[in-house]
Amino acid sequence: MKTKTGFKELSPAELRWTCTDELVPFVTTDDCPYCDEIIGQERALKAIQTGLDIKSLGYNIFITGMVGTGRTTTIKQLLERLKKGERTPDDILYVNNFKHSDEPILIGLPAGRGRLFAEAMGRLIAMLKVNVPGLLKSKYYAEQRDQIVEKQQKKQKETLQAFEEEASEQGFSMIQVQMGLFTRPDLIPVIEGAPTPFPKLDALVKEKKLPKAQVEELKTRYEKLTNKLEAVFESLKEMDEETRNLLKNWDAESITPIIKGGVSEVRAGFSNPKVDDYLGQVEENLVKNIDLFKGQKKDDKEVENPDAFLEYGVNLLVDNSDLKGAPVIMETNPTYMNLFGSIEFSYSRPFGTGQTDFMKIKAGSFLKANGGFLVINALDAVVEPGVWATLKRTLRNQVFEIQNYAAMFLFSTSRLKPEPVPCDVKVVMIGDAYVYNILYSADEDFKKVFKIKAEFDSEMTKTGNTAGEYSRFIKKICDDDRLLPFDRDGIAAVIEYGTRIAGRQKKISTRFHIIADVVRESSYWAGKDGRKYAGREAVEKAVLERFERVSLIENKIQEMIHEGTIMIDTDGRVVGQVNGLAVYDMGQFMFGKPSRITARTAMGRAGVINIEREADMSGNTHNKGVLILGGYLRGKYAQDKPFALSASVAFEQSYSGVDGDSASSTEVYAILSSLSQVPLRQDVAVTGSLNQKGEIQPIGGVNEKIEGFFDVCRAKGLTGSQGVIIPHRNVQDLMLRRDVVEAVAQGKFHVHPVATIDEGIEVLTGVEAGRRKEDRAFEEGTLNDLVDKELQRLVQGWRKFQAAAEKET
Repeated sequence: MKTKTGFKELSPAELRWTCTDELVPFVTTDDCPYCDEIIGQERALKAIQTGLDIKSLGYNIFITGMVGTGRTTTIKQLLERLKKGERTPDDILYVNNFKHSDEPILIGLPAGRGRLFAEAMGRLIAMLKVNVPGLLKSKYYAEQRDQIVEKQQKKQKETLQAFEEEASEQGFSMIQVQMGLFTRPDLIPVIEGAPTPFPKLDALVKEKKLPKAQVEELKTRYEKLTNKLEAVFESLKEMDEETRNLLKNWDAESITPIIKGGVSEVRAGFSNPKVDDYLGQVEENLVKNIDLFKGQKKDDKEVENPDAFLEYGVNLLVDNSDLKGAPVIMETNPTYMNLFGSIEFSYSRPFGTGQTDFMKIKAGSFLKANGGFLVINALDAVVEPGVWATLKRTLRNQVFEIQNYAAMFLFSTSRLKPEPVPCDVKVVMIGDAYVYNILYSADEDFKKVFKIKAEFDSEMTKTGNTAGEYSRFIKKICDDDRLLPFDRDGIAAVIEYGTRIAGRQKKISTRFHIIADVVRESSYWAGKDGRKYAGREAVEKAVLERFERVSLIENKIQEMIHEGTIMIDTDGRVVGQVNGLAVYDMGQFMFGKPSRITARTAMGRAGVINIEREADMSGNTHNKGVLILGGYLRGKYAQDKPFALSASVAFEQSYSGVDGDSASSTEVYAILSSLSQVPLRQDVAVTGSLNQKGEIQPIGGVNEKIEGFFDVCRAKGLTGSQGVIIPHRNVQDLMLRRDVVEAVAQGKFHVHPVATIDEGIEVLTGVEAGRRKEDRAFEEGTLNDLVDKELQRLVQGWRKFQAAAEKET
């Protein structure tokens, strides 16, 4: 066989990007300015600014991106700057509708005027509550009232006296007859100066002491007088009503000037058509309800009813008197009531029925943000009952109706329908791309009311200003949290960690919540060591501790590999067996570990059998990768013969499923080794995706995979020959730990970049891959030649088997 040596290896400098001292423009963070700008989100900032500047309908903003990329901080800073140049919105008030009490009237007044109007109405009622009762107790008022009463009483007395005289002339006298709890007036005949009831008269007739004709005459007179008596009493009732009207007119005549004067004083201070209409209703209603000022008597004392003047109050729903510019509301708990307000109820006993009025209308964040900006979390708005439907309906119609969501499920004797509020709110929703895509595809209204999408990136391209921007951000965290300052090495270490998170040497992370946590923890560890500055050691300690806090599962797997429970070889050679590299994503962190992949080949027509798929433990992407490698094998080796191969591929000791195509090249190496019977190195682990042309494609998690195999080799003992094979297009993504880089520099570990399957198989076998000659055969003694000859043998064996089978039948 033709051997192959001198494989390409990466130098230590290629394994990690290093932030040199020249890149960091400050000696310590004490020397750099405070960071108050948004870093690395130019695209998102431009989109947000467009949405904020366009005032047309539907230009609300949906911000997407990973948590920690500065979405909330960015929008908050932009809105705080923008609001100062915006007009301060009007105050929002509700007042009683005296004509339709279940439809409170909406009034909008310039910022600060709402509070003044409420105070003016309060002073008006307070003045009337003092002046009107004072007038009612005055001598002038009492004399005029007494004159009216005396005059009417005199008329009643004269009318009644005239009737009594007429009754007396006809031989009758008036008496009061007890009727249960009440008495009623009646007439009784008078005989010889003494009142005598009709039953006694009938007895006198029987005794012949009184003529019957006289009694009959009396009865006839009685009926006529009784009818007249009823007419008299109807007349007296009319006089009573006339008296009340006269007294009421006198009250109005005497008190109306006070009411009109007070209302006119309020009206003079507020030039607003709706205020004028409302004050007219107030004046009219107060004149009709003067008895409110007379109070209620209890134990001969007047007691004021605290709710008597409630309907003249002012519900200052939104008070913008202290606001300068447009409101910016960050609603962190967007429940229906928090967002859209409510109409509260009071419950009466014993039946517990709910009652409400216009003073119980409460504003939510949406109304408080009217004329300004409202920021909410998208997922919260979608999952909270009733919120999403109300929000999009309000944004679409630009009118908001306050409703009590809970009242739909409660028994109430009163309902309110407040006058709708014209709304002008710019809503900013913060969520991830998944929520945005669902809403965009499933809700037709969404794309009409959220026309601006701002995408926050989780990484940015490094420029000459990147180190300075990161330095200022570190300065910001140190100042805000009162942390130790960072020296130049510490700043550089944080920048390098940001590059590691980004996963590419030319990029750096914008997930600043992670960077901020590393800064805080670095300061903590530096302080524990008694240092005045947080340096590289503190940063690397913080990063290590962050990983170790959540690395229990990684440690358990490493322990099982070391004990041999999970079988991984790191030396020797084995036919049809190779160490593949896998990444375990635990949410908070990722780590890599090797996994044994084996292949067995035989005569047959089944092609490549994916054991994981047959066991229903393979994901869609892994299934695709296996189908692709089958296409690669057929395209390379079955152009001049049938493909009479059955090859089974398995991830050994895998019990939780496999997904991803990063092991497809590894599976090809195992199949080629099984076919050629050339053993594969067990001290080299492999990762890389494959296409049908045999090219190695880049994969994710390359740093974790390399470090995972390095940790296994170090635990079992570094031999100097161990290493990994990675796609050459992943070289730009390398940001390995310093201990791995040092091992490579000392020649104890190796990283081989490959571009094709042929390059990889040469590293694993030490045998030249071999090219096709003009006669379509591979070069003699190469690995591809051995594979091709084995496939030819399998084809010939299959043909013999088929011929024998046909002969038997």
